[in-house]
Amino acid sequence: MEERLLHWLARDGTIVLFFAQMLGIFGLPIPDEFLMTVAGTLARNGHLHLWSTLLAAVSGCIAGITLSYWLGRTVGFAAVHRFIHLSDSAFVRAQRWFLRFGCWLLMFGYFIPGVRHVTAIAAGSTPLGFRTFATYAYPGAVLWSFGFVFLGYFAGERWRSVFDLLRRRLPLIAVVVIAVVAAAALFITSRKNTSA
Repeated sequence: MEERLLHWLARDGTIVLFFAQMLGIFGLPIPDEFLMTVAGTLARNGHLHLWSTLLAAVSGCIAGITLSYWLGRTVGFAAVHRFIHLSDSAFVRAQRWFLRFGCWLLMFGYFIPGVRHVTAIAAGSTPLGFRTFATYAYPGAVLWSFGFVFLGYFAGERWRSVFDLLRRRLPLIAVVVIAVVAAAALFITSRKNTSA
């Protein structure tokens, strides 16, 4: 599948990246990070325009995460679980992490494979409003997309080795970032409560 997607990306450019991102975030088994990294390398080599590549990656990601949210809102988390081919453990993990980290998981959950596909569905199946969802999920889409496109852009021909190293460390990095952000949010909240 990777070879076919790479061929389409090289031939058809950013439209392929948009749909691959949208469908990958929505839950289809598409190598999102891999394609964004390769697209960044293609942009560096002049085969794609950098800003249209970034726009396609971000807008595809936002489209997919929004579809996932509305799927969770209309059908519900448990019903979706029966139809999407993700393991029970991935769904349970997403639910547990969403309850623990809340909205911050929408922003940084993109960086955790298997979790990013279900956090928006989990959010949609809760009372979380769309505006709050978008406030956290959309900046996360920008961070994630820019991160991998620029990884490919700056790594150039070394993109594969840099990508493989980062991919192995990504879940740990995401957990650390979520923990730091959650600790900072708790600290700020507790300071506001004590000064009030």
